[in-house]
Amino acid sequence: MSSKAATYAAVYAVLTAAHEGADYWVQRDADARDKGKPGAIGRAACARHVTTYTATQALALLAADRGLRLRLNWKHATAALALSAATHYLADRCASHWAEDDPGAPLLVRAAHAAGKGKWLQSDPGAGPLLDQAWHKVCIGLAAGLAAAGTR
Repeated sequence: MSSKAATYAAVYAVLTAAHEGADYWVQRDADARDKGKPGAIGRAACARHVTTYTATQALALLAADRGLRLRLNWKHATAALALSAATHYLADRCASHWAEDDPGAPLLVRAAHAAGKGKWLQSDPGAGPLLDQAWHKVCIGLAAGLAAAGTR
């Protein structure tokens, strides 16, 4: 596969599939419950989740690179995985119950309010997970672009 666009599409598909598996099958129940909590408990749970999440994406990307002969540059691929991990941690430390004007509100909650999604976020229990997943998919798209840019 020589086209960077085709490589981008393959990497995006692989990272997204791995994201779904890691977020819903690999993640421990306790970490899913605790990762948004304040303090050390929340940070540790989120770090454990992001570690298994990133390992899942890395294994999937390695398998795709070998199986599809993507010829990824692993410096770029590692940077892409780091971007995915960091943005995943940022999103998963957020909780949808924060008020718009709370200076301690996580970045994603403040961004949702700034985008006019505050009432939806506070009134619909399904809004937070949808905004969370949309954030993850956008960040996976950026990570896939980073990985594909380094194709040899």
